[in-house]
Amino acid sequence: MNLSDFLRDSATRFPDRVALRFGKDEVSFAGLDREVDSLVRGLESLGIGRGDTCVLMMPNCASWAVIYYALARLGALVVPVNPVYRRGELEHIFRDSGARAFFGHVGFLEEAAAVMEALPGIDVRVVGGDEAPEGYLALGGISRPAGESLPSPDTSAEDPFAVIYTSGTTGLPKGAVLTHGNLMSDVIAVAGLRIHEPGDVVLTALPFFHIYGQTHALNLSIYSGLTLRFWDRFDPSEIIKAIEEEESMVLYAVPTMINRLVELASANPPKRSSLRFCVSGGASLPLQVFRRFEELFDTWIMEGYGLTECSPTCLENPPGRSRIGSVGFPIPGFRARVVDDKDNDVPPGEVGELIIQGPGVMKGYLNQPEATAETLRGGWLHTGDLARQDEDGYFYIVDRKKEMIIRGGYNVYPREVEEVLYSHPAVLEAAVLGVPHDDLGEEVAAAVVLKPGQKASEEELRAFVKERIAPYKYPRLIKFVEELPRNSAGKVLKREISLHG
Repeated sequence: MNLSDFLRDSATRFPDRVALRFGKDEVSFAGLDREVDSLVRGLESLGIGRGDTCVLMMPNCASWAVIYYALARLGALVVPVNPVYRRGELEHIFRDSGARAFFGHVGFLEEAAAVMEALPGIDVRVVGGDEAPEGYLALGGISRPAGESLPSPDTSAEDPFAVIYTSGTTGLPKGAVLTHGNLMSDVIAVAGLRIHEPGDVVLTALPFFHIYGQTHALNLSIYSGLTLRFWDRFDPSEIIKAIEEEESMVLYAVPTMINRLVELASANPPKRSSLRFCVSGGASLPLQVFRRFEELFDTWIMEGYGLTECSPTCLENPPGRSRIGSVGFPIPGFRARVVDDKDNDVPPGEVGELIIQGPGVMKGYLNQPEATAETLRGGWLHTGDLARQDEDGYFYIVDRKKEMIIRGGYNVYPREVEEVLYSHPAVLEAAVLGVPHDDLGEEVAAAVVLKPGQKASEEELRAFVKERIAPYKYPRLIKFVEELPRNSAGKVLKREISLHG
């Protein structure tokens, strides 16, 4: 069982169909499979093989996919890394992972090169293209001509493949170890929920180094034999142009992207929409944005829930039975519960921590036995997210357990306050968080981004929220900002928000 089997199978079934489209470049499934085999032969000649850990630090491009599947076919391990990470972030990941090889992009080498100078163990260093700077090998120069197809690698479902570092809320990032079986089972389960047509084009600007882009955009498209049209950065005008020109399309995005598409399309509605449906993940989608997107693009949104440690998807709304605001039900093979601090189930409607079981749940955190034991205690993955379940079994994410605000003994869930702020006509984005307070313990605060050309005062927004939720919940402190800090998955980094000055 090997993740690269997805590509081998689709290359057999749809050899001439376009697998990847990046800008003006295209490669068929058969062509992609040959490129992977050629790189496998080249890497074997360099001594890279089963069990070797390899950093993959590139922006989205066809080479990213070739390297990814070649490492899977070798039985090696891949550590996907954001190419814009700085020295301190890279040093921890490179050391902790025990990387043997590095695959990078010539435009993103400065920070990584400085780290590798102190890590002589990374002795194979490759950059994309046909030419490479001194000390590196060119990707095009190490591939060996493919002869007959390589035999399937001797890997099992339990063999690790991807080590993906999660930022978490505190401390250094932890490497979630995902096996071939984890990643493959999640793709197969999710594919069974999606109503794909043979001519669908999957559209995305999600980064492949993130688990969402990796599983849903790349692996799901390869498994399903669908053409993946992708970008290395998000440009809402380019996405709308593609939606207008394609015949049948599925969009994978995060709420930030959807919000930007709504903003642009509200001013210049698309001439036509080829979107059959859109999948939103990575963070909660505000209800106002949800409804407006469906209206503007004449489509529907599937919203679910996942996390890196689950490969990532574990809950999703079923087609035709979505409930706005809900993340649906566990996908096939998964179980979910809402529990109290002693892992006892709470009654329907009550808030507790969401815990998960299923074939996508990680093997553990690399080099972190205590964190692994704590997160996977009792055989369940403890997500750290607060949720509730209604009488019909639908799950709803309330907030992050560590982000809940306790104001004078009362629980305030930031997402609830954010939803109210998003309903104000002048608000583009909002992030609610707790700040220390001598008397109450914590006070409710909000960072707000206004829509271009719109105005609103702190007093106006406070009054607006106060009219719609309990008095102890509305934000006493409001700060207007140009933008909210985010990670590569589009999640707001609340710990980086400064409400002073």
